Amino acid sequence: MTDAEKSLLLSRHFEPWDRMDEADQKDLLAHALLTSYPKGTNLHSGESNCVGLFLIIKGSLRTYMLSENGKEITLYRLSEGDMCVLSASCVLSTITFDVHVDTEEDTQLLLIRATYFEALSERNERVECWAYKLAAERFSDVMWAMQQVLFMSMDKRLAIFLWDEMTRTGNELLTITHEQAARYVGSAREVVTRMLKYFASEGIVELSRGGIKILDKSKLRSLTQ
Repeated sequence: MTDAEKSLLLSRHFEPWDRMDEADQKDLLAHALLTSYPKGTNLHSGESNCVGLFLIIKGSLRTYMLSENGKEITLYRLSEGDMCVLSASCVLSTITFDVHVDTEEDTQLLLIRATYFEALSERNERVECWAYKLAAERFSDVMWAMQQVLFMSMDKRLAIFLWDEMTRTGNELLTITHEQAARYVGSAREVVTRMLKYFASEGIVELSRGGIKILDKSKLRSLTQ
């Protein structure tokens, strides 16, 4: 990838870019690395693996928390054009909890390593403010995930996930396993399977080896309300 292509990406998705001086822009371009990872790669696991800032060029990432007994709670998901700042959480001193970031599919990223991003943030207040602003936006997603887990019934949580997934992919056939769905909604696979069977009995979905097909959008939508 050329510097011109990197510059175009950063101008579109890295808000402080246009307000940086030419020297900092050139320096950032030199430290922005094009990287590719296969599906299922763990990119970040708490402070022990503080990689840096990610700009997603192609693919998607899942950010989640992991309990001591191995239960996962999906916090939010990121796709093309999004930037992942919690993977540089060691740079943001007020972030004290551990999150994990995995690729959901083969993914191409522009990586700004944590050591360089920290130095850039220290000398450029706009970059530092932008990073905290983006972290605050992500925390809104985290609070929404926590609200679902703590206060919503299982049928509503699952319905919201299925609706969001259908909207995201633009496809009524969701190629996802029950185990994956359970990770996304923060529940056990057995519970999700029972709920999906109930949805199927109500004519809302059709279950197959290939995934989950949405049959009745209006009924599914009503469950999300």
